[in-house]
Amino acid sequence: MYSNELVRGMLKTIILQLLGEEDKMYGYELSKLVKERTESKIVITEGALYPILHKLEKDGLVTTTLDKVGNRTRKYYALTTSGEANARDKKSEMLDFLNTMKILMDPKSLATFWS
Repeated sequence: MYSNELVRGMLKTIILQLLGEEDKMYGYELSKLVKERTESKIVITEGALYPILHKLEKDGLVTTTLDKVGNRTRKYYALTTSGEANARDKKSEMLDFLNTMKILMDPKSLATFWS
C-alpha cells in the first residue's frame, strides 16, 4: 500500500478518470474499483473520498442523482461536460508528471530514450 501522502494529491485525478469511464458511480463503487485495480496498493477511505466528491460537485464537475436500490437510497455521481474536459486535462497532466518523475528518479532512462 502506498503512503497517504503520496496518494492524496492524485485522488481528484483518479476519481475523475473513473467517473469518466462510466455513466455514473456511487462512492463505495469508486473506492472498491480503485482497490481492485491497484491490487490494494491504493485504498481510498470514506474520509478521503467524500470530501473530494463534494468539492467536485460544488465546482460543477460532477452532478448527483439519488436512486432507490432495494430499501436503500444511493447517491450516484456523474461527470458534467466541464468535468469531462477537466478529467482529460488532469489525465494528461498526470501522465506528463509520471514521465517527468521517471526521468527525475532514473536519469539513465532519458539517455536510453534519446538513443
